[in-house]
Amino acid sequence: MEKQRSRCPRPPGEPRWVAMFHEGAQDSWTMGAESPYRDPVLYAVGAMAQTVRARGEEMAVALWGPEEGAWRLFDSPSATTPAPAPERPASGSAEPARLAERMTGRRHQVLMAGLSKAGLYDLTPEDGEAVRTLAERLDEPTVRRVADWLSSASGRR
Repeated sequence: MEKQRSRCPRPPGEPRWVAMFHEGAQDSWTMGAESPYRDPVLYAVGAMAQTVRARGEEMAVALWGPEEGAWRLFDSPSATTPAPAPERPASGSAEPARLAERMTGRRHQVLMAGLSKAGLYDLTPEDGEAVRTLAERLDEPTVRRVADWLSSASGRR
């Protein structure tokens, strides 16, 4: 039976944008990011989610913010589990494989940056798999173009 997570408490102080992260081991909530503006907090949530998922751990976050001068809980997603990393087939030479892996990693970073600029910070495991597939199949100029479209669509360049 899974242990029930405690309810996220309201952050102290004046209303502002705050991301609270649940620490399962201590069954407590910790303030992970705060700002008078929503976008920097969402960006921090996305970056923290990627880090937590890369470690293979679960994450729960609650987003608090101001509404008419008072605190409001805007988002409290449930804990998510990371998608397993796909197995890479072994090739004959280590050097070309390592270069190909680095280039795929670069394309992945470019796509993730484009998604972040478009306001998509916390991706599901299925979204992560879609980004990995695009990074593996598209060439560098095409990936940069897609990232530019995402950035343009958000109105931020």
